[in-house]
Amino acid sequence: MLDCAIIGGGPAGLTAGLYTTRGGLENVTMFEKGMPGGQITQSSEIENYPGVTGEITGMDLMIPWPEQCQKFGLKHAMVEVKRVSKEGDVFKIHKGDGTVEEAHSVIIGTGSSPRRAGFTGEDEFFGKGVSTCATCDGFFYKGKEVAVVGGGDTALEEALYLAKICAKVYLIHRRDTFRSAPNTVARIKRTENIELVLNSVPEEVYGDKMGVTGIRVKNNAGETRDITVPGVFTFVGNDVNNQTLIQEDGSFLCEMTKSGEVIVDISMKTSVPGLFATGDMRIAAPKQVVSAAGDGAVAALQAISYVDELLNH
Repeated sequence: MLDCAIIGGGPAGLTAGLYTTRGGLENVTMFEKGMPGGQITQSSEIENYPGVTGEITGMDLMIPWPEQCQKFGLKHAMVEVKRVSKEGDVFKIHKGDGTVEEAHSVIIGTGSSPRRAGFTGEDEFFGKGVSTCATCDGFFYKGKEVAVVGGGDTALEEALYLAKICAKVYLIHRRDTFRSAPNTVARIKRTENIELVLNSVPEEVYGDKMGVTGIRVKNNAGETRDITVPGVFTFVGNDVNNQTLIQEDGSFLCEMTKSGEVIVDISMKTSVPGLFATGDMRIAAPKQVVSAAGDGAVAALQAISYVDELLNH
């Protein structure tokens, strides 16, 4: 039986793996169906992680983390976890291959996924000109014009990234102010090939069998404008990946908010003893790498104490 099962291999899960193994738990497995690193690996530039200076991508930041964790004994199981349940004091890890593994404690950090903006044609052209990852797909539009939809940190940072390789970036935002760091907003306004399309929302992305050819936006006055672009990048928030906590009867394993976030206390404890939630999926998450890493460390220390008390008292 595992001392601790870690579900998710982003910054929270990896840090939890480091702290649980280095802190004395001998049998810890991190379940991550893909390569560890999390959603931040898709970010084009990281400039706010403490101690990291100069230009660095999210992928570059995360590359050393798995090796550091595994040095202290963390195991990585490249398998999907379908569901986590609990019987008595034992957690059941229901894996995608149909097998079940048992654990004394569970730290879950399955993160979140980019939210769809909801305009006409978004699903039809997703992967054919509509994208949620500038670093993944930006290269395809080198020297061309593209549109970015959104007004938060991610939208502005990715617009700046695209401005370096694209001829022009149209930044479409429903308000006339941004929910982003002031220095990022200032950089946007200084970048000559970024055109702000404010107080406007996307109505439709359209194209042909080859892909996107344009986007139609409507402003607050009800006026529409067609912008001819082959690529549209949307950054309008994220949805919590909480599927592994859904039980056979449709209920959740622990207490959740109405929006699907896991309710935790300051120690990352959920309503279920031995279950800890971290990172983007927990209530009031700042959705920053440094915060997720902190969550993972806190949860790991709590898991060590929980398992020690469970087995020795």
